[in-house]
Amino acid sequence: MTDLKQSYSVRLNDGHFMPVLGFGTYAPDHTPKSQAAEATKVAIDVGFHHIDSAYLYQNEEEVGQAIWEKIADGTVKREDIFYTTKLWATFLQPELVRPALESSLKKLGLDYVDLFIIHVPFAMKAGEELLPKNASGEIILETVDLCDTWEALEKCKDAGLTKSIGVSNFNHKLLELILNKPGLKYKPTCNQVECHPYLNQSKLLEFCKSRDIVLVAYSALGSQRDPQWVDPDSPHLLEEPILKSIAKKHSRSPGQVALRYQLQRGVVVLAKSFSQKRIKENFQIFDFELTPEDMKAIDGLNRNLRYDKLQLLWYQDDAGLCLLHQSRWELQTGAVPIQPFWNGLPVRE
Repeated sequence: MTDLKQSYSVRLNDGHFMPVLGFGTYAPDHTPKSQAAEATKVAIDVGFHHIDSAYLYQNEEEVGQAIWEKIADGTVKREDIFYTTKLWATFLQPELVRPALESSLKKLGLDYVDLFIIHVPFAMKAGEELLPKNASGEIILETVDLCDTWEALEKCKDAGLTKSIGVSNFNHKLLELILNKPGLKYKPTCNQVECHPYLNQSKLLEFCKSRDIVLVAYSALGSQRDPQWVDPDSPHLLEEPILKSIAKKHSRSPGQVALRYQLQRGVVVLAKSFSQKRIKENFQIFDFELTPEDMKAIDGLNRNLRYDKLQLLWYQDDAGLCLLHQSRWELQTGAVPIQPFWNGLPVRE
């Protein structure tokens, strides 16, 4: 149960608590890694205790340094911080899972993380290369049974390397793959997905709630306008007239309204910014409340629009997880055979 007024945390299905508002540390490649450290320190200073990062972001050393500096100056204690890292697609082979987590812990200077999640539910060729490609420039995929990967995460939890385990970018069928696994020891505590007023994930949220799995929203403010990943013609969420109107009524910013919207529907939300002003602003969402009419109006903005796309795309819907691979869509769900997709629509055979 979420308590927005008191603890600002939600109880996970394993008994641990996750702060309902987190600070996202991803930044485009052209952003100096040092900015991740500085932004993380600002975030902790203003009150963020939930820090979200990943091997893919290639900044865990800097983020870890920032956390330790704030511990050293007395701002927080280690137990005050809820730190999330993610298992990248090149380490989904079961024997690579623990070494990948141990590598992150070494970079961070931590004995454990609070949450370790599978970043994407498909495997790429094992190795240090983030996006392994063949001579034709195509991503090299591998077949890995996600249930075997999950067992390796369970062992990491048992070993005390992480307090909780979860997933990211899973649809409900992929979640069921794990939930129905014979001999399941721990359920996923959370599922982190793209979620914002233009993509409110209402069906997935309903499913997750029914299974006591917390939905965590990334790209909650739309997305950084990184041309490598985002269509430049995609609409700017924070310029949405309805959000601006509701924000004006509450003397808030559209971003604060978008974040508050998620909290009130029971979604843990990640706010990502390296601007000191916006980091402070993003944390100031606990002292106002959207009305039922506000919530209904924002619900009406849903258009199933996804910002994260281009070179590699995954998404969650009733059809499954889709990969954009050259001009072809492919469906891969655990060890289930691949099914082709064309123009984003399933082929009817």
